[in-house]
Amino acid sequence: MSRIAADIKYFGIGYLRSKTGAFFAFFFPILLILLFGAIFTATPTKLNLPVQNLDDGPYSQALISILNGTGLVNVQEVPANEDIATYIQNHSLAMALLIPQDFTKDIIARQSGNGTGLVNLTLYGDPSQSTFGTANAAVNAAVTVLNFNLTSTSPLVSYGLKSPGTKPFSYIDFFVPGVVGITVMTNSLYSMTSICASYKSRGYFKLLATTKIKKYEWLVSKFVFYSLLLYASLFVTFAIGKAAFNIEATLTPLSLLLIPAGAFLFVSLGMLLGVVIKDPESGAAISNVIGFPMMFLSGSFWPIDSMPMYMQAIARAMPLTYFNEGLRDTMVYGNTGGSMLNLSVVVLIGIVFFVLASKLMSWKE
Repeated sequence: MSRIAADIKYFGIGYLRSKTGAFFAFFFPILLILLFGAIFTATPTKLNLPVQNLDDGPYSQALISILNGTGLVNVQEVPANEDIATYIQNHSLAMALLIPQDFTKDIIARQSGNGTGLVNLTLYGDPSQSTFGTANAAVNAAVTVLNFNLTSTSPLVSYGLKSPGTKPFSYIDFFVPGVVGITVMTNSLYSMTSICASYKSRGYFKLLATTKIKKYEWLVSKFVFYSLLLYASLFVTFAIGKAAFNIEATLTPLSLLLIPAGAFLFVSLGMLLGVVIKDPESGAAISNVIGFPMMFLSGSFWPIDSMPMYMQAIARAMPLTYFNEGLRDTMVYGNTGGSMLNLSVVVLIGIVFFVLASKLMSWKE
């Protein structure tokens, strides 16, 4: 027993001295409980519900007032001269409500007995989105209250659901870009951080300093390698998703541009972290501290809009957010403008990390 106790003691001391062991034993569960606790126990955040009001009569204004009063949504005006379907696509909206022309006039006609049927609103949205249920509940409640205010007997107003796009997307279609985003980040960032730590501790950087290769050339070679690797991973992931779940999301030219852009960003970030890393254990710990929050807060698993406002602000400061949104814009929503904007942000951040890494890392130290 004494030998077992002695082995437990010295193994435990060695394990807890390891930065990786300490991270997964203590920091990792603390990180998970803080992140998920903040997301799922916070006061529900009001959703932004875009509403296009083509009527602008008293009853449509009353409906908007009731919607704002539900405490579930904040109504955002969609310009009346916009085509609602095009507007949804161009802004990658998960939902939008259309109040039709002559909404008030038709209600008055029904009240006077001059019309037949219900006056219909249209709620555009994707039921696979977790935020859609909240919007649907708010519209249903608002319609119910409006009907009660108009008449306490039979309802006059109803609403119908309509997909914002031509394809019936499911949750897996929105999840696939998040999987691709996590794959790009983990392969590029984690591997590059580990490589830098290993090269530093073993003196490989000093050996590289004696060769003709420059730091930016070494970094470019890693960028090209990870781009090719991640292209292969993307095609395999997409093929499995298509075969197993018949996903409707599509590979587009912009999605193929985003892959090397993401690899460039996270390879550069990994090398930048190499400036402060002294050993492989420190590299693993630092990459975990940076990588795990990005996994859960960058919209890979659930929409950012469903998180508390302060966590949305944190998510907007994470580069993986723009990579994920760029992929979803082009692969799911068909929003070319939004995807190009996110691609530009990813490339710009990557250039900043690349320049800093090239300038700050010294191979001779």
